[in-house]
Amino acid sequence: MDVDAYSARNRHLWARLDTLSRKRTLTGPETDELVLLYRRTSQQLARLQTHSPEPELVAGLSAVIARARGRIVGSAPNTWTEIVRFVTHGFPGAVYRALGWWLAVAVVFLGVSAGFAAWIANDPSARKTLGLQGNTGVLTAPGGTFETYYTEHSNDAFAALVWTNNAWVSALALFLGVLIVPVLYLLFMNALNIGITAGLMAEAGRLDSFFGFLLPHGMLELTAIFIAGGAGLKLGWTLIDPGRLSRAEAVARQGRVTAAIALGLVPTLLVAGLLEGFVTPSALPTPARIAIGFAAEAAFLAYIFIAGSRADRPAETAVAEVAVTQLSR
Repeated sequence: MDVDAYSARNRHLWARLDTLSRKRTLTGPETDELVLLYRRTSQQLARLQTHSPEPELVAGLSAVIARARGRIVGSAPNTWTEIVRFVTHGFPGAVYRALGWWLAVAVVFLGVSAGFAAWIANDPSARKTLGLQGNTGVLTAPGGTFETYYTEHSNDAFAALVWTNNAWVSALALFLGVLIVPVLYLLFMNALNIGITAGLMAEAGRLDSFFGFLLPHGMLELTAIFIAGGAGLKLGWTLIDPGRLSRAEAVARQGRVTAAIALGLVPTLLVAGLLEGFVTPSALPTPARIAIGFAAEAAFLAYIFIAGSRADRPAETAVAEVAVTQLSR
């Protein structure tokens, strides 16, 4: 089966079904046409689910059919049902399918940070090269700016500030991904900042403090940024290599997935912000603070891999993609 030719031949019928499903009022002939197109498109969807390797195509058609079904039976999609489907299928499925992208971002990001940290800690010329010839003891000393950064604001205000900042960084990484270079620059600068701080703290013999303050919130926060960066770069690559679709169609489909990931990362970054606002600066012992951060990270990754792999099964793919399509519109 030539999926491209099949889609091209029937796309105008699917567009007509979508148009009729969205109309406020229908005439008698239009109602008959809606029912006829719904039946025909349902059969075509079943055939595509058997032959098409493109979940986005199946998802788009599934969303049209779901809307038409609601119009025919006279019921609108239940908002809470759509939200639950998005949480259980849409978001984890979208993140899971971008796994290779954000894991690659994570590996390169952490490698760049570790490389700069090792260079600064072991090579005296690194400071001069990077323009770090000032008094860095203000940053690295006990009670220095690295530590007071987490305590200079009230916990709730700091959590809100962190959430807003991280959401902004993630949004930039996601939606500037279509240009690729800005995302690479954004990720590099964040990796550089972490590497410089780690290197200076290592040089001062205070790596324990660095990890004690970074890990409680940083594991989840950085994972969210890796996902945002990976999804953004995948969006940009879609513009370069749209596959069998036109560039406009490919970018539009991947853009909906990107928007869904952005929506799902909002509560993830909220949790990271709460950890940074309330756990990181708390009086709890360092091992306890790190354990809380690790538990949050483990829970998030388990959610992505378990729910995401389930959503990625052929029988569940359409459900996941419909959730993405509905929630990102």
